[in-house]
Amino acid sequence: MKLTCTILVGTMTGYMYILECYDGSYYTGSTKDLGRRLKQHQNGEGANHTKKRLPVKLLYYEKYNRIDTAFYREKQVQGWSRAKKEALMRGDVEALPGLSMAYRDIK
Repeated sequence: MKLTCTILVGTMTGYMYILECYDGSYYTGSTKDLGRRLKQHQNGEGANHTKKRLPVKLLYYEKYNRIDTAFYREKQVQGWSRAKKEALMRGDVEALPGLSMAYRDIK
């Protein structure tokens, strides 16, 4: 997958990012300093999910002008299926609504 970024101008930046772990799983997070956070993940100082699945690779990130917006986006994307995250990373925005799941339809 190619690395994609969205840049918004601002002074207090925040990032939502998606990592691929060694086992192929995805980790979605947010941070104020993407470079520092990636180093933390690679050094085993990140989340429990990533420290058990090293090394990790940055697949995708979005840049926001506020960290709280990045955190909100992280929580939104964390709830998405793998297929929906992959559509986001491909830039296939038109596919996103069709990959949403309505809980009322789960049987």
